[in-house]
Formats: sequence, structure tokens, C-alpha cells
Amino acid sequence: VRQHHPVYDFEDGLQGHIAVPAALAEEDFIIRRRDGLYAYNLAVVVDDMDSGITEIVRGADLLEPTVRQIALYQTLGAPVPDWVHLPLAVLADGNKLSKQNHAPALALDEVRPALWQALHFLGQCPPPELMASRIDEIIEWGIANWQLERVPASEKIPLDLE
Repeated sequence: VRQHHPVYDFEDGLQGHIAVPAALAEEDFIIRRRDGLYAYNLAVVVDDMDSGITEIVRGADLLEPTVRQIALYQTLGAPVPDWVHLPLAVLADGNKLSKQNHAPALALDEVRPALWQALHFLGQCPPPELMASRIDEIIEWGIANWQLERVPASEKIPLDLE
């Protein structure tokens, strides 16, 4: 698609004001691949529009595609959702904690500590005694006590798996 709605900046609910380099803001990008399939950026925007999505929460590794997606919302004359890009957990080598980088799987018999650690990673300050609670109680605590302003405004946070 020819870029007719360059996005030079946007506000992120956690990362704050995001300034976009002109080269990225003005860049033309593909919305239909050579094989005839529609590219992810267009597909996700149309799906979100159809679903009435007003807020998008995802990893900070997707800040760059957000620029293209905002441009598509504007091109299609649709309201642009609000964005929150959470920090990524990264390993010592700097790679994000993900299965594509062969991160260790969570032990299914240790879900409670993993949930507690996730809340802690996201700055929510769960009390230590919560780790011994039932899974549904941990989730309920997380919902009841969630405060976005506690989440570190960082794109990456090193994670110690030791």
C-alpha cells in the first residue's frame, strides 16, 4: 500500500509518547503477498475493526508494526484503538522468553508460582502468601489489584531463571 497516512508518533498507555522515525512513518508496505494472501497487518486491523476492538495490549516487540496498523486504521477511516505495549521478558542472551527461542516450558505442576512470578514481573507486588493460594484466587487477586502504572515502562526486562 502507498503510505498516505504516515504516523510520526502515537501515545502508548505504558511506554508513553512514541516518536516514529520519518523513514518508518512514510514507508510503503505490503498488504497482499505475492501468493495472494493478505499480510498480517491488514488482516489484524480488519479483524479488530470487525470485532469492535478499542484497546490492544501486547508485547513491546510489536511497537514497529503498530505504526503500520495505525496507518491502516486511518486509511480505512476507522477509529484507532488505544495501545499498551508490555515489556518482554528476555533471557541472558537478550532473546525474548518464547518457544521460538527454546525457552523452557512451564511445569504444569507449578502453575501457582509461575502466576505469582508473572504478577511480580509486571510490577503488581503480589504478597508472598499468595503463592500458596489456589490458581483461581491468584487470578482473582491479579484482576482486583491490577494497576497499569506499576508495570515497568521498559521494552525489555532481563529474567533470571535460576
